[in-house]
Amino acid sequence: MQARVAARALVSASTEQKNQALREMAIALRGTSAELVAANALDVEAAKSAGKNSAFLDRLLLDAGRVEAMAAAVESVAALPDPVGEVTERWTRPNGLKVRKERLPLGVVLMIYEARPNVTSDAAALCLKSGNAAILRGGSESFRTNQAIAGALAIGLEKAGLPVHAVQLVPTTDRESMLELLKLEGLIDLCIPRGGEGLIRFVVEHARVPVVKHYQGVCHVYVEQTADLEVAERIIVNAKASRPGVCNAAECLLVDSAIATEFLAQAGRALAAKGVELRADLRAQQALRAAGVAVKEAQADDFGREFLELILAVKVVDGFEAALAHIAQFGSEHTEAIVTRDEALARRFAREVTASAVMVNASTRFNDGGELGLGAEIGISTSRLHAFGAMGLKELTAQKYVVEGDGQVRG
Repeated sequence: MQARVAARALVSASTEQKNQALREMAIALRGTSAELVAANALDVEAAKSAGKNSAFLDRLLLDAGRVEAMAAAVESVAALPDPVGEVTERWTRPNGLKVRKERLPLGVVLMIYEARPNVTSDAAALCLKSGNAAILRGGSESFRTNQAIAGALAIGLEKAGLPVHAVQLVPTTDRESMLELLKLEGLIDLCIPRGGEGLIRFVVEHARVPVVKHYQGVCHVYVEQTADLEVAERIIVNAKASRPGVCNAAECLLVDSAIATEFLAQAGRALAAKGVELRADLRAQQALRAAGVAVKEAQADDFGREFLELILAVKVVDGFEAALAHIAQFGSEHTEAIVTRDEALARRFAREVTASAVMVNASTRFNDGGELGLGAEIGISTSRLHAFGAMGLKELTAQKYVVEGDGQVRG
């Protein structure tokens, strides 16, 4: 109920009030950086003791640089236009009625997430700027860190004179509390889960409130036969190796058979130099082994799999149609990329591939709210309702009709 009351107060908050709160939040994050890093060190040590892998630890880790990035992301949201009240369409009916559509907050947004503590500040900032109250339920692995971050955010809200209950961290990580939250019809307007597929499926199965889903990031890079091979090598190395534990990392490389021998020799060496384990089909194995690159035989379930570590599935395909068919079968509608110099095929790929983001001659890693100019993102939706792709401020609003007349009645 406190979140619902806070959400009503945010509806009347001015843009400057919200921006001031965000600026104060950023100041508080910077001012408590040492405390945040210290709390995070305890979470990281516990995760290591629990045997979590390096990709998980990377998602969990906070250092001074990442705290600064969190603060900067909050400031970037303050600098964005306020979507609340934005008129998106207007028209006049033959009877003189003036109709417009304008944006309004969703209300109360529940975030359920794992590992990545920056989600706490990102979600809070985006919800606040879009006029929504946020209930944040992080995972047990980052509980100490999230508590410290939430404390800093509360300082910012209080200094700006906005209700501190506009951002609330659930004070427990037990599953029963999550189940209770998911049943709060009428009090929670949208749930956004971020984490592994198991978490997402659990939320969808038990929720009685609307859910925006993000199941998996099975992202492909297709190197078409006309591609600039140097560009293609740079893209696949970045897409796979720059940060393998995130959802926009590439999980499968598709190479046109016309260039497979040449390209896999150079790209295979570059990927191996970054520590990437290659799991390839027969033709890709032959090309890689001929170039002296270590490779494993791909198993059937390696295609369509989200590895979230330095492992890449590799397949040789016979042309554009075969690449489209593979992506349609194994993709998760998250991010798909083509590297090509054929403009007609690039247009076809963009039109015919169903994904929340389609990259042409660019890394899959760009499917990110910040990189796309949205400021911090609250998540990437692989649902097609109510949002598809990176969710920024506008995706945290609904639209209502406002109709102005001068006495018209319906006959």
